[in-house]
Amino acid sequence: MELLSGGDMLIRALADEGVEYLFGYPGGAVLHIYDAVFRQDKVKHILVRHEQAAGHMADGYSRATGKTGVVLVTSGPGATNTVTAIATAYMDSIPMVVISGQVPSHLIGEDAFQETDMVGISRPIVKHSFQVRKASDIPGMVKKAFYIAASGRPGPVVIDIPKDCTNPNDKFPYEYPEKVKMRSYNPPGRGHAGQIRKAIDELVQAKRPVIYTGGGVVQGNASHLLTELAHLLNYPVTNTLMGLGAFPGTDPQFIGMLGMHGTYEANMAMHHSDLILAIGARFDDRVTNNPKKFCTGAKVIHIDIDPAAISKTVSAHIPIVGAVEPVLTEMLSQLKQLGVSKPNPDAMAQWWNQINQWRAHHGLRYEPAKPGEMKPQEVVEMLYKVTDGKAIITSDVGQHQMFAALYYKYDRPRQWINSGGLGTMGFGLPSAMGVKMAFPEETVVCITGEASIQMNIQELSTCLQYGLPVKILNLNNRALGMVKQWQDMQYEGRHSNSYMESLPDFVKLVEAYGHVGMKITDPAQLESKMREAMAMKDRLVFLDVYVDQFEHVYPMQIQGNSMRDMWLSKTERT
Repeated sequence: MELLSGGDMLIRALADEGVEYLFGYPGGAVLHIYDAVFRQDKVKHILVRHEQAAGHMADGYSRATGKTGVVLVTSGPGATNTVTAIATAYMDSIPMVVISGQVPSHLIGEDAFQETDMVGISRPIVKHSFQVRKASDIPGMVKKAFYIAASGRPGPVVIDIPKDCTNPNDKFPYEYPEKVKMRSYNPPGRGHAGQIRKAIDELVQAKRPVIYTGGGVVQGNASHLLTELAHLLNYPVTNTLMGLGAFPGTDPQFIGMLGMHGTYEANMAMHHSDLILAIGARFDDRVTNNPKKFCTGAKVIHIDIDPAAISKTVSAHIPIVGAVEPVLTEMLSQLKQLGVSKPNPDAMAQWWNQINQWRAHHGLRYEPAKPGEMKPQEVVEMLYKVTDGKAIITSDVGQHQMFAALYYKYDRPRQWINSGGLGTMGFGLPSAMGVKMAFPEETVVCITGEASIQMNIQELSTCLQYGLPVKILNLNNRALGMVKQWQDMQYEGRHSNSYMESLPDFVKLVEAYGHVGMKITDPAQLESKMREAMAMKDRLVFLDVYVDQFEHVYPMQIQGNSMRDMWLSKTERT
């Protein structure tokens, strides 16, 4: 049996697990590990400029591929710099393994140089954490970490490794486990057939049904089954922010995103429904508004792999605990055995007629731009046109995120990459880089704002080093757009610290990093410049587009009310 040091064991275990990329930043506590990285060629290391970006790169890579992203950082500040990225992955159920260096074992608890309790700090935002006690445990620990991160409801796992456990002079037998068994961890599987039958009985009797789906359908690789089910039943489908792309955005049965900034037709259909089939969604506050007023006339069927998510916010009449793919497979099988296809045609004709009236009433309309100005909505619509709707889109957080979610149509899963639960500014660029690492031939566009992009703009340097020609679309409104919108609507227009009164010349800044910058202030140049940017396949291009500074995102739910209570414009409400 081969003898390896702890550092060599770690990298060999990652290679045996099939890891392609390691996103990280070196430091004293992990130098033995970095030497092991140097002495092999199976796992490629990507050197970021800030550890938070390493986490977001791994996150974006994971969201785009379905694989587990991996991060390697040193102890102390290196580890703590990943906390925001870990929390981002945790809130959105993204599989990630974060390997943090630690001071030598005999110094733990001594306030040694660059010591922090990474296991304790990260405990509320990880699915599980390990601290290595002896080097020989590393292969088994790595196997368990990847199993936990990717199975059940996915999430991040931390492995904290004291420096002495990677000493190159201490060698032990290496064997990577083929399987992992954890007596205390048994994620749910297929779902209860009896509960599924009860759900079908309700589904076929419904007269105003809505299929409401979240990120669990994407993470569970069940988009094809969702599409088949929806077409078989002819029921309307709405997605959460995290679920966009799980059902084709151009399909006539898609009624748009629901929730705080959801479409008029999606929110109205939910409110007036008599049955909600919730799949891989957790009824979070950005969807339900006031849970006490949430869809009071509807029965709820809730499918989720996490039993803790069911009836947590909204009571489920028929709970189904299980992975989305086998549950939908069983559901389709039972429906076909019963010979069910497009049930209740008369009732559904009336329901679709009502939904189409709601769709015609609003349909994501917005006020046209004044001469010489551009609306952010039309900029996103132009991007959709120029890219033929085929780009992978990442976003930061704010108004531009909502415009990107609403005005770019996502026809496939893993095409829309954003920070949903935590709402992390600075996520967009590094996540786009992670996507581009995974799919170098795809067009990857980061839709951002002038505030968000500056939080990790140093990663433009990483893009140059590794040849990552992502495209950055900056909807520049010279303000913290969403903050300003809330101040307009709830604080009588008192704009406390929401204007960006000093901004860099983004074109010069991007050029200083070795990339291409374009400033667009003339609407007549928008399409031509955008096409020019997309044609530069091997260059990172930053499009700094000046948009209407006073535009709001609509619809917007009225806080504390029901799904149907919305602002439709600055002067119109339901």
